[in-house]
Amino acid sequence: MNRELTRLILAQICLHACMTGTRMAAPLLALREGYSPAAVGVLLALFALASVFLALPAGRFADRHGLRRPVSYSVLAAVTGAGAAAAFPVFPVLCMSALLTGGATGAAVISLQRHVGRAASGALQLRRVFSWLSIGPAVSNFLGPFTAGLLIDHAGAAPGSLSGYRAAFFLLAVLPLASWFLVRRTRELPPVIAANGGTPPKAWDLLREPTFRRLMLVNWFLSSCWDVHTFVVPVLGFERGISASVIGSILGAFAVAAAVIRMLMPVVAAHLREWRVLASAMLITAVLFAVYPFTRSALAMGVCSVLLGF
Repeated sequence: MNRELTRLILAQICLHACMTGTRMAAPLLALREGYSPAAVGVLLALFALASVFLALPAGRFADRHGLRRPVSYSVLAAVTGAGAAAAFPVFPVLCMSALLTGGATGAAVISLQRHVGRAASGALQLRRVFSWLSIGPAVSNFLGPFTAGLLIDHAGAAPGSLSGYRAAFFLLAVLPLASWFLVRRTRELPPVIAANGGTPPKAWDLLREPTFRRLMLVNWFLSSCWDVHTFVVPVLGFERGISASVIGSILGAFAVAAAVIRMLMPVVAAHLREWRVLASAMLITAVLFAVYPFTRSALAMGVCSVLLGF
């Protein structure tokens, strides 16, 4: 792993940690202020909503403008979102923060993956760099919630006080600035131009492939489980009086387990068929979600979280 790839992975971690920390702190603050689980569900959905509409335009923008400009816009959006939550910690602003930090992270990750993929030479190096790049979200999924939880409990006048939430949002707003410093000297690649001046291929053309459609559907199911877990843990934790730092640790344990299984997947894939792995994962996930509401202690929730991560 060369120095430039290391900088790009660190940039991804800093920007993504801003979003994951905000995604943990915002629902807890909403619950603290008396909002219902339904309102919290809407709040968490907003973290993904912007990416739904920005994904394809962000890819085209990155094709035209490279890496630094898309990342700079993403940094600006993330800093604005988390900074606004620190200055005005009320529900409408939290919703805006969810849109900004979620959209910023999605657009930046697309730009980073595009740049790394184009910079790789050969299929072997491509697999290697994407394997390293995939570690970034796992690290940030631990770093963001864990750090935010510690600040919420220990940076204010009392555990769970509003000043603790402000401190958490402020630190999360600072993290994306590091991303900009890490990518600002990255060597840009030439813009993507269609061969022979023809029409560039469309992303929607991929949906014509039956295998791709099935893979996309399975990916949606598993990603939805990840998002449901992100929703359930703060709601159940708040209901049972678990502190923010422990809730952050439970979410962090999920991320650590996910990182470990990613590193072990080449070994697993060498001995098991892909469909067996996916079917087993979905069956075990269903069982764990059925058990989760009956877990009463932080330890039991942590065990379920680790198993879901695997």
